[in-house]
Amino acid sequence: MELGLGIIGLGKPWGHIPSVVPPERDAIELLQFAYSTGIRYFDSAPSYGIAEERLGIFLSTLDREQRSQLRIATKFGEHWDADRQEPYVDHSYDALQRSLDGSLRQLGRIDILQLHKTTPEALLSADLERAWQYARSVGISMFGASVSDLESAAIVIGRGEYTCIQLPFNRANRKFSDTIVEANAKGLWIATNRPFAMGEMLYGEHPVSHAEAFRFVRDCQFNGVILTGTISQPDLAENGRAFQSL
Repeated sequence: MELGLGIIGLGKPWGHIPSVVPPERDAIELLQFAYSTGIRYFDSAPSYGIAEERLGIFLSTLDREQRSQLRIATKFGEHWDADRQEPYVDHSYDALQRSLDGSLRQLGRIDILQLHKTTPEALLSADLERAWQYARSVGISMFGASVSDLESAAIVIGRGEYTCIQLPFNRANRKFSDTIVEANAKGLWIATNRPFAMGEMLYGEHPVSHAEAFRFVRDCQFNGVILTGTISQPDLAENGRAFQSL
């Protein structure tokens, strides 16, 4: 199990108390700092505003050997309306293909592709199957979904073509406890997000420490990554120390 960085806050306001999107220079410096501390898994999505563009700028500063150490995960299915400054969902084949092409232009190589804003209907659609075929044709080999409902999670676990699943999991949200056990038994790579419930567990009415929050997730003993979504270098350093202390 490793610690990864979700970069939603680098592209749009996000969190228990929505943060201000940092300037580009600060965003790139955070990504460089994450790399320097040993983080090798970065999670993005087109619907994260300008986050994917910034991740692409950071990746362009790396040499081939450095880039080969990273796993870059992105998604398609939820998109970003730049004019309205808000996300929208479109699971049609044309929208998925355009989204993936855009991500490839920004990021170069994509290591993990996930369906975003997953529903059972979208997972079973012919449009999605065509989109996976297209993704394979452009060199992507690891597929999965970011889920928020148990029915979608069961479909992902039950279909042999999926190798990863992303889901929220923390001490305050144990909805996917059984899902994690089942996915791990099937050999899926598991990415858990919101270990601090978007910051509420750290700064809410009954705060816990970073280490306590991480410990609850790590006790599940799955093969995968715990994603933190901070945009602060000091906070990311604290996350790293707390994670390593376990």
